[in-house]
Amino acid sequence: MDLGFTLVVELLALGAVVGFLAGLLGVGGGMMMVPVMTWILTQRNVESGLAVKMAIATSMATILFTSLSSVRAHHRLSAVRWGVARAMAPGIVVGGLLAGAGAFSVLKGQGLALVFAAFIGYTAVQMMLDRKPRPGRELPGAWGQAGVGAGVGFISGLVGAGGAFLSVPFMTWCNVPPRHAVGTSAALGFPIAAASTVGYVISGWQLPAALPGAVGYLYLPALGIVAAASVLLAPLGARTAQRINVAVLKRLFSLLLLALAASMLHRGLNS
Repeated sequence: MDLGFTLVVELLALGAVVGFLAGLLGVGGGMMMVPVMTWILTQRNVESGLAVKMAIATSMATILFTSLSSVRAHHRLSAVRWGVARAMAPGIVVGGLLAGAGAFSVLKGQGLALVFAAFIGYTAVQMMLDRKPRPGRELPGAWGQAGVGAGVGFISGLVGAGGAFLSVPFMTWCNVPPRHAVGTSAALGFPIAAASTVGYVISGWQLPAALPGAVGYLYLPALGIVAAASVLLAPLGARTAQRINVAVLKRLFSLLLLALAASMLHRGLNS
């Protein structure tokens, strides 16, 4: 499969930046990967609406690889509440499948671009203001946690994110210590990615390949290259975070996210 030198370089650079920022700032790569991947695909004559869907699906699939190294690190620090993860996982799988195999195929790419713009715009504002939810209650029972998991899985499947932007605030609000909330959310990243990716494959199975190496909504060359580069660079980002003022960088990164949100909003409104 001849990808072309320029495409390989673009994907390697994207994976390196996404992995480094994920390790440095603790943010999901989808927020940056989806807009950039959409641009890369449209430059190769993929229709704009389909490019958005392929970018979201490919971004989510990379979490299958990046979540494993992340959860292993959190587990070693005893920061994963496996009981909570097991309670939320069934709902997450159902929500991810409903999003990937159902809503994802029904919604137009332009609509998903608007949903994604709202998602990263909200995330950017929260990051800029550094707002954290105040603990207000206890975790609900198993059925309640599964229900929350279904919502997290569904929304994550629509925007190609690992779910931490929803699950961390929820758990923190329920008096789970922030360190455990982050670690448990990392453990939930894999089932979210697995269920959503299966859904994307099902819903896009009959689509003609938009590019060589594409399977429905998944662009396999990008998945392999970006995942490999991001996994390699994430530890460097984590080590760098120990030496610099991350709070300032988060505010600067939030400005970049707002610019990306504006780009996706423009694409959704004008496609």
